[in-house]
Amino acid sequence: MAGTIPREFIDEVLAYTDIVELIDSRVPLKRSGANHMACCPFHGEKTPSFSVSQPKQFYHCFGCGASGDAIRFLMEYEHSSFVEAIEELAQMAGLQVPKIAYSNEPQKQAPEQFELLDQVSNYYQHQLSHHPKSQQVQDYVKQRGLSPEIIKTFGLGFSPPGWDNVLNVIGAGEEKKIQALFDTGMLIKRDEQASDQAHSNKSPYYDRFRERLMFPIRDRRGRTIAFGGRILGDGKPKYLNSPETRLFHKGQELYGLFELKQALRKIERVLVVEGYMDVVSLAQFEVNYSVATLGTATTAEHLQKLFRLCDEVFFCFDGDRAGRDAAWRAMNNALPAIKPGKQARFMFLPDGEDPDTLIREKGKAGFEAEMDKAMTFSEFFFDSLMQQVNMASLDGRSKLIDLSKPYLEKIHEGAFQTLMVARLSELAEIDQAGLLPLLGITSGSAVRSAAAASREKRFNHHSARMPQAPSPVKKAITYLLQNPQLAENAGDPGRFASLELADISVFVQLLDLLQNDPHLTMARVLANWQNPEQHQFLIGLASERLLLSDEQAISCEFNEILQLFTRQYQQQRFTQLQRMERQQGLNKLEKSEYLQLLLALKSE
Repeated sequence: MAGTIPREFIDEVLAYTDIVELIDSRVPLKRSGANHMACCPFHGEKTPSFSVSQPKQFYHCFGCGASGDAIRFLMEYEHSSFVEAIEELAQMAGLQVPKIAYSNEPQKQAPEQFELLDQVSNYYQHQLSHHPKSQQVQDYVKQRGLSPEIIKTFGLGFSPPGWDNVLNVIGAGEEKKIQALFDTGMLIKRDEQASDQAHSNKSPYYDRFRERLMFPIRDRRGRTIAFGGRILGDGKPKYLNSPETRLFHKGQELYGLFELKQALRKIERVLVVEGYMDVVSLAQFEVNYSVATLGTATTAEHLQKLFRLCDEVFFCFDGDRAGRDAAWRAMNNALPAIKPGKQARFMFLPDGEDPDTLIREKGKAGFEAEMDKAMTFSEFFFDSLMQQVNMASLDGRSKLIDLSKPYLEKIHEGAFQTLMVARLSELAEIDQAGLLPLLGITSGSAVRSAAAASREKRFNHHSARMPQAPSPVKKAITYLLQNPQLAENAGDPGRFASLELADISVFVQLLDLLQNDPHLTMARVLANWQNPEQHQFLIGLASERLLLSDEQAISCEFNEILQLFTRQYQQQRFTQLQRMERQQGLNKLEKSEYLQLLLALKSE
C-alpha cells in the first residue's frame, strides 16, 4: 500500500537544510544585500535575476518566475521526484526517512546489497585493465573508439573467465554476503543434483557473468542495481542482463539515465535506443542525452519518468518490420503519458544501420539532422494505421476510424486529443461533429481545451488592458509570508474565519500557524500546505515584490487590513443579527451584541 512522508518529517528536513548552501553547491551564488544572486539555472540569462533568501529559505527568479523551497529546487534542478528530493535532503542532514515513504521501494531496506553491487562493479572495472585475459575486451572498446573518460563515466568493466570469481572475491566465504549476491542476481544456484554436498565439495552457487564486457546499471542516485554483459565470442546470448530483483525492475529502469542527468542540467530532449553500447557510443560523440530500455519494451513507467525530465522524447528503431512493431508498442504505451506540452517522435534507421554506425558516419551534427527528420507522433500513428486499410474506399476510411478509436480513447482530454481527432476527421473525410460519437468522445470534452484557450486569451487580453490590484486578503497573506512577525499582535484569527472573502481560509490558517510558531521560515510555512492549488498560490505570493520596504510601513498597512476585516466582520454579523431579529427574534446576549455592533458601525 502506498505511503506518504509525514508532514512533521518534511518540516524537520527543511529545518536542517540551508538553502543557500544547497544551491551554492550547484549554482555558485554571490551575496547581494540581504540575499544571494546568480544567473537563473532554469532559463538562459546574462544578468543575474535568481535570488536566494537565507532568512526565508526560499528562492525566486525575477526573470522566469521559478520559485520555491529546497525541495522544489532539487525537484526542478535534479529532475527528482518529491520523495527523491526529500531522501537526498534527509541524507545530507543525517536523518532517516520513515519507512512508510518507501512502500514501492523495498530496496531501501537493503543498503548492504547496494554496497555489494558497487564492490562488484569496482571489481569488474579493475579487471578490464588488469586481468591477463581482458585483451579482447580492451581491443573491442578501443575499436569502438571509446575514450578512457567515457569508459570511466559509464563504469565499463570485464567479468573474467571462471565460475567463482565474484563468489570468492566479493562473497569471501561469508554466508550473508553470498546470500545477498544471490538475491541481487550475481550468483546462480546449482540444481539439487549438482549441489549435493555429499558427493561434491563445490559451492551450491556460481557466477552469473563470465567473459563479458560489463555495463553497470545505476539507479537515480548512481548506485549499482544490476548489470548487463556483452559476450565478444560466439557464445549465447549475446547480451545477458541481471534478473528481476528487489533492487532492479526492468520495466522501471533505463540504462544511462543517471549518466544523462549528471551530464546535463537542462534536458531538452531524450533519445531512447535499444542497446547499452548505443548509449555509450552516442555519449562518446557528445550526444549525451540517450537512454536504453533493459531487454524489455518501453513501458508507461519509462515514459512517465522521461516526460518528467523533458518535453520531447525520441524513439530510435530499426527500419525493418521488427523495428516498426517495437515502435508501435512504444507508441501505445506513450498514449496515456502524453500530456499538454509533451511530444513523442519516432526515428527509423536505414537498413544495416544502428545509432553507433550512423553517428560514426555522420558525426553529431549529421546524426541530429537525422533526428530532426523523425516522424511526429501523429504522423507515425496514422501512417501505421493507414497501411492496414484502403484509404481510397469508403469501407477503408470507416475501418481507419474503428482502428483509431481504442487508441484515441487513451489520450488525455485536451489540445492533443482535439488535434488527433481533427486529423482523423481530415483523413477519413468526415465532419468532426459526426466523428465524435463514433469515437465515444463527447463534443464537450473534445472542444473544451480550445474553448478554454479562447477564454484564457480573451481574459489575458482584458487583463493586459485592465490590471487588477491584489485583494486585501492576498496583500495580508503576502505580508505575513514575508514578515512572519506580523502575526504576533494580530489577535485571534478565528474571528475572521466566517468572512465571505476569497482565500480568507488560507489567511486564517497561516495566521494561526505563525502565532503558534513565529520562527518558521517561509519554506517551512509552505511545507504545511497539503492542498497543491493552495501551495502553488502561496508560492506565487511568497515571490511577490513588495511595494513597501520599510518594516514600519508594512506593519501599518497590515494593521489597516486587519481593521478592514474587522469592519467587514462587524457588518456581516450585524446583517445576520438583523435578519434573525426579523425572522425569529433575538435573545438577551444577541440583543446586546446587536446594539454594540450598531454603535460601532455608526461611529465610523
